Amino acid sequence: MLSSFLCLFLILIALILIKIFLTQWWTPTRLQKLMARQGIKGPCYRLVHGNTKEILNMKNEAISRPKSLTHDLFPLVQPHYQSWVKKYGKVFLQWHGTEPQLVIFEPEFCKEILNNKDRVYMQKDRQGFEKNLVGNGLGAAEGEHWSKLRKIANLAFHGESLKNMIPDMIASAEKMLQRWKNHEGKEIEVYQEFRLLTSDVISRVRLPGISKFF
Repeated sequence: MLSSFLCLFLILIALILIKIFLTQWWTPTRLQKLMARQGIKGPCYRLVHGNTKEILNMKNEAISRPKSLTHDLFPLVQPHYQSWVKKYGKVFLQWHGTEPQLVIFEPEFCKEILNNKDRVYMQKDRQGFEKNLVGNGLGAAEGEHWSKLRKIANLAFHGESLKNMIPDMIASAEKMLQRWKNHEGKEIEVYQEFRLLTSDVISRVRLPGISKFF
């Protein structure tokens, strides 16, 4: 009986080790080689953490450098993208742990993905903070909900409709800026402020034909 339990225990340990080997090394390195054969390269996969340590180190280095007044914040916020685009091209493979991420900066490919008429590119199932940040709007919706939002967006963001909205948008922005002046020297919760701005703009503008979709 003891020997049977011991054999079973050893088999379970062996299966666990095999699974770890496959998920942590075999599958990522095999996928990286397959992508490289298609001309898609990228930073080398590292055990367990993928490229996350490299990304964190590059961000820390960028933050530690002296900063000048500029609108070009991309190299500061996402320095790894800037570096790897120069090194590997506008399409490359990076790793978030054992999860492969295909990064695309090629405008034509981005256009094809965003078009997605055949629903080939499915949305990622977002959780936690990311879900709260992105929400369930047009950029994250799927299926019938996406179709409904797309119809609404087509009406709302028509050229003539946008032109008519400009005065109301300006009025809402000026109202927000006036409110900020009254908080001079105090902290402002910007996320909440922009939620109020969005709500105020929506309450001011007139979007004919949209009500029938609700």
